[in-house]
Amino acid sequence: MLAQKSQEQKLLNQIEQIIAELQKIDLWQITPPKPDAFLSQEPFALDTMQAHEWLQWIFIPRIQAMIDSKVNLPKFALHPYFEEALKEQEQDVNRLLNLIKQLDELS
Repeated sequence: MLAQKSQEQKLLNQIEQIIAELQKIDLWQITPPKPDAFLSQEPFALDTMQAHEWLQWIFIPRIQAMIDSKVNLPKFALHPYFEEALKEQEQDVNRLLNLIKQLDELS
């Protein structure tokens, strides 16, 4: 139980760092995407959202809700997708990619 609590706290801390980095490089949005963007059936909502939007509006809230609900968290590997999706981003995304890789390692 204590190990699970510790793991959850590590994940939450990592998510906080990712949020801070998204804000720092101006990829954090104040306004959510249009409601129909959330109806995508594609992985990562590829057809309706940019990678950083999916991270902010879908992934982070779902992981936080799962932690709050005390359910077992799935393993995930986001880094390969984000490495590809953000490769042409104007912002320097290297720190963000490192933070995402570290998040994967915690899952």
